Amino acid sequence: MKLQYSTLKKIFPLSLMLLTFSLVSCQVEQEQQGQLPDVNVEPGQLPEYDIQGPDVNVGLTEKTVVVPKVVVVQDKETVQVPYVDVNVPGAENEERTITTEVEVPSGGYDIEIQGVYAVDNELWVISQLTEENPNAPEAEVRISDRIVMNAPSMPVRQFVIGNSPSNSYNEQYTFIDSREEIASQLNSGKELYGNQQKASR
Repeated sequence: MKLQYSTLKKIFPLSLMLLTFSLVSCQVEQEQQGQLPDVNVEPGQLPEYDIQGPDVNVGLTEKTVVVPKVVVVQDKETVQVPYVDVNVPGAENEERTITTEVEVPSGGYDIEIQGVYAVDNELWVISQLTEENPNAPEAEVRISDRIVMNAPSMPVRQFVIGNSPSNSYNEQYTFIDSREEIASQLNSGKELYGNQQKASR
């Protein structure tokens, strides 16, 4: 009786191994070649506006804004700011205040928006930073200029002509030595606000 039981113990694992091997070693044959479906994907793009021939009206409007005096002190004042109304047929306008604000090492600096251009479906804002009083006491001050635009919603790029004061706050702007560095791009676009409009105010 003991001999039969030990023989069964040896045969059972062997039969289990053979059954497992036969399951693992099955073959799969491809009957038909598979193919992914064709999908046409068209790239998206931002809406384009024909800014080459719009009606542009420039005037003044009153706006209550936060006027920076010193980095830690800001006052509210009602000031007159340029108002530019750009009428592009078929486009919906959005009124917004575009502000150029630069942090400088003293109160002897001034900044002025000199022009706004429509270039490659963007608004390019060109400002001039000048040091008017080199002897002004040192103190971190933010100076600003602003313009109100009623125009189609487009991304804004800001360029500042002048030396960049070394601080991280001003990294949002592109500082250039002169307008000539971007003159070819500006000439290919459309001037919406500039020296001619300012002189006629």
